[in-house]
Amino acid sequence: MASDSPTDQPQPLPEVDLKTFIAQMPKAELHVHLEGCLTPVLARSLASRNNLPPPSSLSHLEPSHPEAGYAFNDLTSFLQIYYPNLAVLVTAEDFSDLALSYLRTAHAQNVKHVELFFDPQAHTSRGIPFPTVVRGYRHGVITAQRTLGISASLIMCFLRDHSAEYAMSTLMESLPFKDSIIGVGLDSDERDNPPSKFASVFQRAAREGYLLTMHCDIDQPNILTHIGQAINEIQVDRIDHGTNIIESPELVDTIKTRGIGLTCCPISNSVVTADFKGREIVSLLRQGVKVTINSDDPAYFRGYVNENLLKLAEGTDVTKKELIQLQRNAFMISWISSWRRSHFLHMLDEYEQKALSLVEERRPLANGI
Repeated sequence: MASDSPTDQPQPLPEVDLKTFIAQMPKAELHVHLEGCLTPVLARSLASRNNLPPPSSLSHLEPSHPEAGYAFNDLTSFLQIYYPNLAVLVTAEDFSDLALSYLRTAHAQNVKHVELFFDPQAHTSRGIPFPTVVRGYRHGVITAQRTLGISASLIMCFLRDHSAEYAMSTLMESLPFKDSIIGVGLDSDERDNPPSKFASVFQRAAREGYLLTMHCDIDQPNILTHIGQAINEIQVDRIDHGTNIIESPELVDTIKTRGIGLTCCPISNSVVTADFKGREIVSLLRQGVKVTINSDDPAYFRGYVNENLLKLAEGTDVTKKELIQLQRNAFMISWISSWRRSHFLHMLDEYEQKALSLVEERRPLANGI
C-alpha cells in the first residue's frame, strides 16, 4: 500500500532565480546548425591541425581571448564569413570534433535531446566527399551518446541558393546513410528561393522515409507565401523559424490542426532583423501553437539554448510555466520514439511539479514566477 508520507510526494525546489530555473530545466533543441557551432577557438585549432591558414574571420581576434566572437551585423555579412570558415573542416575527425564540441555544451546546459542540422553541400562543393561528412558527424553523435548520455540525431539540409538538381543529387548520395539521417531540411538564403523550387526533392525524400522540415526565415519577402507552400505543397512536419505565420490566422489554424511546430531562435532573430520576435513567439504559444526555443548558430550568435530562453524570458511577460511548456512542445514535436518521448516528458513533468508546485500559474516572471 502506498504511503501518504510527505516525503513520498515531489518536493518543491527552493525558489531560484530565472537563470538557474532555465539551466535546471530538462530541454530539447530542434534547430541548431552543426556548421554554426564552429567556434573561433575550434576553427583555429582545426586550421592548425590541417596545416591551413586561419580563416580571415579570425584576423581581428586575439587567441588569448577565446570568448571573443565573430564580427557581423546582418544576414549578408553573417553568410560572408559563415561559409568561408568551413574550409577548416577536412577530415571525418574534424566533423566529429565539431559535433562533440556542440554536444558537450548542450549537455552542460541540461539538453536531453537534440536534432542537428548539417549542410553536406557546403562541403561537397569544395571537394569533401559526402561519406566523410556524414560519417564524421555520426561518429561525434555516437560518442556523445555513449559518453554523455545525450540523445541526438542528424537532419540533412539542402542549400536553397543552389539548384534543385544539386539538392536531388545530394539526396541520392544520402540514401546509403539513411540509418544515420532522420530527416531533411532547407536552409541558407531564402530570397528568390521559395519552397516550391524544391518540391520534387522533398517528395522523393518523403518517399524514402525522411521526415521534412524547412526554414521560413524571419521577415523575408513573400514570407507568408513561402510558409503556405511549406505547409500545403511540401507538407512539412515542422517549420524552422516561421514566426511571421502570426500574420495569417488561417495558417495559424492550419498548423494547430496538423500539429506542426515552429523552431524559433530569439537571439539570431535580433541580429538578422530589428526585433527578436519575442512577443510574437509568446502570442503563438498562448494560441496553442507548438513553438519551441533554439539556438540556431550558437558560435556566431553567442548564445546556446539557455541564453535564448533567458532572452525570451527577460524580454517578454512569459511565465515559468510557459517556459516549461516550450520544452514540452519541443519534446512533443521532436522526431524520437514514443517511449523516449514519454521518458523525457516524465522528466519534465517531475521538474515542473518540483519547481512550480507552490507558485501560481500565471504570475509575471518579474514577480519571481
